Amino acid sequence: MPETPAHSIQTPLPSFITLVTRGFRRTCPRCGEASLFNGFLKLHTSCSDCGQELGHIRADDFPPYLTMIIVGHIIVPLILLTEKTLHPSILIQLSVWLPVTFLASLWLLPRVKGLIVGWMMHLGLRGSETK
Repeated sequence: MPETPAHSIQTPLPSFITLVTRGFRRTCPRCGEASLFNGFLKLHTSCSDCGQELGHIRADDFPPYLTMIIVGHIIVPLILLTEKTLHPSILIQLSVWLPVTFLASLWLLPRVKGLIVGWMMHLGLRGSETK
């Protein structure tokens, strides 16, 4: 009898919380061991540890939108609070908040995409659905 590879045996998916947490950590949502990304935002075709297919999942524009909403809801109140309490010049405001916003977005975007991939895996979505 031929031996089947371990990754071809379908085990049940972990819980929703586990899938999204592992995705946020940028690891495979199923096993939590291998890297989810092949570069900054490109998904690996499949997990090198458990064999889970990943490349077919298309999160498209949702991670950038969600990242903008999260970063905006953190940065804008901080800008307003700084303006109200310290009254810095516009040049100081721009020299502080533009890099902070840029770096926060770069840090958060792959984590949000991983979270969305875990969520889509939980729902059984591929990103190509039309309804």
